[in-house]
Amino acid sequence: MSTHKTKNIFTEGPIEAGFIGDSIAKHASKTKIGGHSIFLGQVRADNIDGQKVTGIEYTAYEEMALERMTLIREDIFAKYPLACMHVYHSLGHVAVGSICLFVFTSAAHRRAAVDACQECVERIKADLPIWGKEIFEGEEYQWKVNR
Repeated sequence: MSTHKTKNIFTEGPIEAGFIGDSIAKHASKTKIGGHSIFLGQVRADNIDGQKVTGIEYTAYEEMALERMTLIREDIFAKYPLACMHVYHSLGHVAVGSICLFVFTSAAHRRAAVDACQECVERIKADLPIWGKEIFEGEEYQWKVNR
């Protein structure tokens, strides 16, 4: 049984810089925190077989993704002495250069924050049913393969 409340990690469109900045600023009052680790996933302007990627259209099996994210969150909190962890992932269209994934971990010491953040990102990529359709110039597309 889950001990953490299921949190909605999804946001429509890109994750804006102002939201990221505000999220960081809100932690200034949490004076027991000594280290933060932040991962920002950005849509890359890949060139695949001569076609330029202009954005990614993200879809997800949301209910399953949120259940799995809750388990990932529980595992990471059990493994690392974190003060908090925040995860946001885009749905819908995200243009190249825009942020589509924001993972933010905080702990009393940096090593726990850094290790937890890295593990969280890897598990999101491996375990969550989220798919990206790479959109090319001319509106052609292909389904993204995580590497």
